[in-house]
Amino acid sequence: MAKNVKVTVDRKAVTALLKSPAVQADLLARARRIASAAGPGMEASSMVGRTRARASVITATPEAMLAEAKTRRLSSSLQAGA
Repeated sequence: MAKNVKVTVDRKAVTALLKSPAVQADLLARARRIASAAGPGMEASSMVGRTRARASVITATPEAMLAEAKTRRLSSSLQAGA
């Protein structure tokens, strides 16, 4: 078995992968599943940052904010994104 293994990471390639359309689509799909599981008033969005793509789900209405504050409706729906 080899003892001296050296791995070199191509940072530009990793950054390109993390920003790729496929990763963006996957993240947005996961965020939409979470928003759907949480119920009305939840809004999914995605964006590309400096180093990677990201997605979020927010409470977009006062009713959704109240539901999150009282029953943790959004927080309890996170497993739907798995």
